[in-house]
Amino acid sequence: MTKIDLKKERKDLYQPSPKAVAEVDVPPTAYLMIDGEGDPNSSQAYAAAVEALFSVSYAVKFAVKKGPLAIDYAVMPMEGLWWADDMSNFARDKTKWKWTIMIAQPAFVPQDTIRAAIEAVSAKKGLPALSKLRVETVKEGRCAQILHIGPFSEEGPAIEKVHAFIEANGKRLTGKHHEIYLSDIRKAAPSKWKTIIRQPMR
Repeated sequence: MTKIDLKKERKDLYQPSPKAVAEVDVPPTAYLMIDGEGDPNSSQAYAAAVEALFSVSYAVKFAVKKGPLAIDYAVMPMEGLWWADDMSNFARDKTKWKWTIMIAQPAFVPQDTIRAAIEAVSAKKGLPALSKLRVETVKEGRCAQILHIGPFSEEGPAIEKVHAFIEANGKRLTGKHHEIYLSDIRKAAPSKWKTIIRQPMR
């Protein structure tokens, strides 16, 4: 049985410093993802999407572990892309937020295994959000990122550091604001939450 933790293998992508912005090259990555909108703190659609994503991701993990590949890998953390039609009011009005939440799937996982896992979870749990779930490859390429430690409401300075770094290097922001959630917020205190703030650039 082969054991893999992609977060440890790609420390450059998943273990950034909280002190300085780093430039990274993110490879094309396949994700299970669901789109939605509204305040994630109160949106039932957001909670349903999280449940669906983790249910399928763990079903895929165990199928790969028990199947011919015999690989026991750690399920990747949840990630989110965030934006709004009017970005000038983004920080103040969360009800207008639009989001794509997603979980990366290792490159060695067959697409047939993912499809079978979706069908199995649908038959067993019948989660409504499964109808919105899709698999898509995200191609971000060159990005700037930093680790934020603390509650989501205090991410502002970290985001500003990333944007300033990009501008100082003569590049521009492109794509969507990207966050990677390394902590289980159900168990860890908000002061210890770890979130990667990532921004594609050109």
